[in-house]
Amino acid sequence: MIVIHHNPDCGTSRNVLAIIRATGIEPHVIPYLDKGWTRPHLLSLFATAGLTPRDALRTSKSPAVELGLTDPLIDDETLIAAMLDHPILVNRPFVCTTKGVALCRPSHTVVRLLPAEPQSPVHDEAGDLIWPLP
Repeated sequence: MIVIHHNPDCGTSRNVLAIIRATGIEPHVIPYLDKGWTRPHLLSLFATAGLTPRDALRTSKSPAVELGLTDPLIDDETLIAAMLDHPILVNRPFVCTTKGVALCRPSHTVVRLLPAEPQSPVHDEAGDLIWPLP
């Protein structure tokens, strides 16, 4: 089973979803902006992906700057609390498979997590071929 924490308004997230579907697998799509996050879920995603809350902080097209969260002195607890209040602050998409968990930015990052190869050519957000590997 593949799970994608998806933002349909994000080109990278849409592209990662298309790459997953190109394998012939329909993933479980979690619209995290609608559902929000729980603290244990975020901590689990970050730990499994090997990221800190700061690594996963979305700073563009989010309220991170306005909330003062880009200051390097802001601690992880403050970042997590803000992410729970404002789900858009979590960068995306996160993909979970039996091969691991990753923040799939850039979109080609997802290929290493897939249990099967894409059945058709796939391109990144810029239109560059990423599968089959050039």
